[in-house]
Amino acid sequence: MSDMTTQPAQDLSEFLGKDRFGCVLADPPWRFTNRTGKVAPEHKRLARYPTMTLEEICALPVADHLMDRAHCYMWVPNALLPDGLEVLRAWGFEYKSNIVWHKVRKDGGSDGRGVGFYFRNVTEILLFGTRGKDVRTLPPGRRQVNMMQTRKREHSRKPDEQYDLIEGCSWGPYLEMFGRGIREGWTVWGNQADADWKPDWSTYSYNSGVAAE
Repeated sequence: MSDMTTQPAQDLSEFLGKDRFGCVLADPPWRFTNRTGKVAPEHKRLARYPTMTLEEICALPVADHLMDRAHCYMWVPNALLPDGLEVLRAWGFEYKSNIVWHKVRKDGGSDGRGVGFYFRNVTEILLFGTRGKDVRTLPPGRRQVNMMQTRKREHSRKPDEQYDLIEGCSWGPYLEMFGRGIREGWTVWGNQADADWKPDWSTYSYNSGVAAE
């Protein structure tokens, strides 16, 4: 693997150490390319942080930091759905379902400001995968519909409602990858302000944990 591929993988491994997690939430900085293989200019213009190639994202050693039974929630743009499924497999998960985020306006209608080459996107997909045996969602998850309807926030920011949904449906310890801030009970790894943070108390028997990018 190239240095560009191994650097984030090594950083994640060093940051997590021997910690193991029962649930992973990831919002990878996907790299959009056009038919020539170049980074699409509209996405280069919108980028707020460095993107990663599919190879770099797949190379992250997530599987080394999972408990035997684990869940994964991964955000993926509609255009990159095949890439998201490939990353799930590379990280040791089997795809099971998805949750759709419907971006709405203040009046409840679809927010049509999204970009898209074929259609104007008003949805994003949160892939759901599992690892191990006996990995059905917790009882609240069996009543949870697979859709969130909230208003858009700043560029690429995902709805905070995701955390309550995930905590109700999946067990910890919880790891957020490419996070934007700290959240109690979570370890967060990322590259933005106040991230890469772990709590200094023991939150779980297998892990002490919250960090942010």
